[in-house]
This record gives sequence, C-alpha cells and structure tokens, in this order.
Amino acid sequence: MSNESPTKMWSGRFREPLYPGFESWQASFRVDVRLLRHELEASKAHAKTIAAAGILTPEELATTLEGLDSIPKRGAEEATKLTNMAFYAEIMKQRMPGIGMVHSSLGSLPMLYPNAEDIHHYVELQLNELIGTLALKLHTGRSRNEQIATDMRLFVREAIDEVIQGLKNWSVALITLAEQSGETVMPSYTHLQRAEPVLIAHWLLAYVEMLARDISRFQDARKRMNLCPLGSGAIAGATLALDRTITARELGFDAPTPNSMDATSDRDFMLDFTQACATLGLHISRFAEEITLHATAEFGFIDLPEAFSTGSSAMPQKKNPDLTELIRGKSARLIGSATTLSVLIKGLPLAYNKDLQEGQEPIFDAADTVTGMLALLPAFTAALKFKPARLKEAAETGYLNAMAGATYLSNKGVPFRKAHEIIGNAVRLGLESGRELNALTLPELQTLSPEFAEDFYQAITLEATLDCHDVIGGTARPRVSAALVTAKARLEK
Repeated sequence: MSNESPTKMWSGRFREPLYPGFESWQASFRVDVRLLRHELEASKAHAKTIAAAGILTPEELATTLEGLDSIPKRGAEEATKLTNMAFYAEIMKQRMPGIGMVHSSLGSLPMLYPNAEDIHHYVELQLNELIGTLALKLHTGRSRNEQIATDMRLFVREAIDEVIQGLKNWSVALITLAEQSGETVMPSYTHLQRAEPVLIAHWLLAYVEMLARDISRFQDARKRMNLCPLGSGAIAGATLALDRTITARELGFDAPTPNSMDATSDRDFMLDFTQACATLGLHISRFAEEITLHATAEFGFIDLPEAFSTGSSAMPQKKNPDLTELIRGKSARLIGSATTLSVLIKGLPLAYNKDLQEGQEPIFDAADTVTGMLALLPAFTAALKFKPARLKEAAETGYLNAMAGATYLSNKGVPFRKAHEIIGNAVRLGLESGRELNALTLPELQTLSPEFAEDFYQAITLEATLDCHDVIGGTARPRVSAALVTAKARLEK
C-alpha cells in the first residue's frame, strides 16, 4: 500500500504554501481534538453509507472500519510519549467531565501532529498511515462542512444528556433535603424584606420547579437538533446517490436534515444549548445567592458545610462560601457563551463560513462549566445544615402573620381591602408598643374592629399561618407533602 497523502485536504488548486503564522493561527485542531470520538463515529457511519452506494467493497469497508477503530488507541499511545503525559491526561479528564479517559488524554495530539488543520484532517492522516491510500476513499461524497456540523451535533447531544442527568441528580438532592426538613419553617421574602412564613421544603421545591423547566428546555433542544447533516455535501448536497437514512440511523438521529444549505450552516442547536445553559446558570446563581445570604451572621439560617468552604489567609475566624460564590460567578461564563454565539451567527450569509469555527470553544466551555457545577451541587446540597431555632424565631417575628390576620377578618365577612387596613392598624399598634400581633389584647383589637374574637389568636399561629395557604402550589403543610410526592414521581418518569 502507498501511504502518499496530500499535505492539505484542499491543496490541489494552490501553488503557494500558507504563511507560517497564518497556518498555525487558522488551524482548529487544538480545539476540536476533543471531537475525535464523534468524528470517528460519523466517519464509520459514512463508510457504511458509501459502501452501500458501491464506493467501498465489503473488504475495503472492513479495513476502513478497523482502521478507524484503531485511531484512538494509537493516538493515546503516541500521546503518552510526551513528558508528564499521565499527569496531563488526569488534568484533562478533570477539565472535561464525561468525555472519557481515552479521549481526554488526546489533548496533546495537536503538539504531536502540528500539520493537522482540524480533527477531520487528523483522522485522514492517521487513517492513511494505518490503511494506505484506501483512506482517501473515505472522503468520497462528503465535505468538512457537513462533518463539523455532524460532529458538533453529536457533541451537543451528548452534553445535553449529561446535563439532564446532572439536573436530575441535583433535583433528587433538593427533594431529599426538603423531605428531611419536615415541617421546619423559614421566612420568605419579597423585595428582600420578610413576607410570610413558609416551609423550608416549599422553598427548596421552588428550585426543583426551575430545574424541571431547565430539563424540558434541554429535552426540547435535543429533539429539535436530532437530525443528521451527513450527505449535505459542502452546500448543495452529496454528488452521489447516497442513502442518507443509513448515517442517520447509525448515529441515532431521527432523520436526515431536509435542506443541505441549512444543514451545513445551521448552528441553532448550539445556540439552543448555550441559551438553555445560560438560563440554568441564572437559576443556579439565584440558589447560590440565597445560600450565601442565609449563611451570613446577619441571617444565620444555614451552617455552611466545611467541605465546600475555605478560610481567610488573614482572618482566622472566617468561613467563606467559596462554592456558592464560584458558581454564581461561573453563571456569567454561560451567559457569555450564549452571547458569543448569538453575535457570531447574526450576520452570516448562507451557507458555511469560517467564522463558525469560532463557535466550538463557547460550546465546549459551556458544557464544561455547567457539568462541572452540576457535578458538585448534589453533594453540596446534601451537606447543607439548617438552624431550625433561628429560622422559627425569624418566621414568628416581624408580623409575618399579618396576611393570615387579614384573611381571618375576610372570612368574617369584612371586605379584604378593609381587613387589610384594620390589620395594618394592628401592626402599627404593635410597632408602637413593641409587641407582635398575638400579644395584643382582645379589647385593643376590638377597638379596631368588632369582628375580632378569641379565635383570632388561633388563626394567626405559625401553623395556621402556613395552612391558610391551602391551594395548589401553596405552602400549607398538606399541600407541600403532596407537592413532594408529585416532584418525586415526575423525576422518576
């Protein structure tokens, strides 16, 4: 077999070599090397498709598939020749959760193969060394434009699956913590001012609802993107009569893409992914902000787990909320990735443009960032410890039962607007005398309204204040118990 192969995949028309600085600057292999597994999967599917079209004989197909299967092991063996490669591989594995040891260890391949322009070129060079010029047949009927569109869909689809699993894991941790909290109460807030008492479980389930919407967003994005671009050619479709359903089926796509121009230039699926990541980042950041606030001495509601905190190099007494502060900060990266892609795509004419190469890094960074956060949040959530006595004190002071008081009068037939005014006057009386509503005497209350009776005090207890919110989605104790059951059942589905 001859091992001759052109230096570039496009070099036939050119006579001058690339300017050295430009050649290294424009190459994407250092970034898209992590698409190796996806490129190999797509290449194997394409090989089967062109074999079905008569381009490869059964023997050539078997040789090609065997060669493609050998590339990861061969690349990993060559990569380990570098000094400290074992250490580097472990670092790469940590930085790329879910990618897998074999593929993360290939992060050094751009150093070993500086002539490879991109992951497609690298695979062709490797295959040529393994099976000779038969490797050059593999590119029959395809273009790098459709290859990268396919590889990125495979990557994003896999990232979505990993994110969804991470969201489920965190949801389970939140639900478990809610169950463990029982009937422990806390003050809720509007305008960052204490509003009404709620169950801690009710507060935690608010985040479970956010995550349920996040899961649905990622599921929708996955369904929408699950079409296969292979067979689209560079822009106008393959020039061979390829059965595109073969590649779609082999790669787990629902169907081939219906338009070749759209397929090679479409990056909506990447935008959907990063926008869903950005929204998830907002939810994570809100959770982080609340935990950070509630752990301060001023609130004193939560004891931060030491395993997720650090101290100060100057002040010995400090326990800093590093995890919540970092994930609050990392949410900015997710928003940045979505913004980068939006700006990148907004002015591009059809179809493929080299600008799209710049869309890979935001995707990889978003995937790494969000999976990194979701890998820690379940354990962090499970380690949170509430301070029930402090929470109850905060929930029972500051007239948080005023709404329950107005409801009491409303149930007596007083128009709610008038009931609101009467209880407001009762609060004013309490403020002036330094007493809570339940410490005001009945004669004092009856000067404000004759509707007050002895049963008022029972109507504004902490338990009654919770249970008066007895509607779907309310913080009444039976409603929250039912909501926990519903949340668990929904996750199991």
